[in-house]
Amino acid sequence: MGVLAAENITFQYPQSDAPVLLGFSARFERGNITVVSGDNGSGKTTLTKLLVGVLRPSAGRVIVDGNDIASMDLFEIGRHVGYVFQNPNRQLFCDTVYNEVAYGLRNMGLGEEQVEQKVCFHLDFFGLSRFREVYPGILSLGEKQRLALAAVIALGTGYLVLDEPATGLDARRQLELGEILLKLRRQNCGIMIVSHSSDFAARYADRELVIKR
Repeated sequence: MGVLAAENITFQYPQSDAPVLLGFSARFERGNITVVSGDNGSGKTTLTKLLVGVLRPSAGRVIVDGNDIASMDLFEIGRHVGYVFQNPNRQLFCDTVYNEVAYGLRNMGLGEEQVEQKVCFHLDFFGLSRFREVYPGILSLGEKQRLALAAVIALGTGYLVLDEPATGLDARRQLELGEILLKLRRQNCGIMIVSHSSDFAARYADRELVIKR
C-alpha cells in the first residue's frame, strides 16, 4: 500500500521564535481521506506545503511511496502529490479549460493524441466537458475547483492535498466536491484535507488528524 509520510519533521520560519512543527510525524495512505484540523497557527498549512515540496524541512523528511522528495524538483513531486489551493484562482492561468488540463501533460512530453485522450477523460470525470473551450475565469468557484483537481489528477497523482476546499462553497457545491473526493478515493487516491468544517470532516473523512501546538 502506498504511503505519503512526514517523518520527524521540524520546520521554523525565519522570522519566528519557535518551530511551527517540531518532530512531527504522520502517514497518509492511498485509498483514504484524512482531514487535518487544529487551531490557527498549529502548522496545518505549513504541513501541506512541506508535503508538496514548496517548503523544505530543517530536520526530518517527507517520503512518497518509499522515495524521499528531497531529491525531486517541484514538477516531479507534483506528479506524485497534487496540491489544490483554497482559492483555485491562484493556480488557473490558461486560456481554456482544455488547455488548463493539457498544460502539465504537455510538460511531461506526451504527444497530442495522448493529451487529448487524458484531457477528455478527466473533463468527463470531473463534469467539465461542456466547458472545454471556455475561459476558466468565468467558471463558478466550484467549477474552478474541479478544474484545478482535474489538472493535478491528470498527471497521475497518487496523493491529493487540499487546503480548506469547502470554504466559499454553498451546501450543494460542498456535496458535489465530497462526491468527487469519494470517487477519487475509490480509485485509490490518498487525500489529505485541511478543514475547519467538522460537518465536512464527519461526512467524508476516514480519519481525522488533530495538530496541537
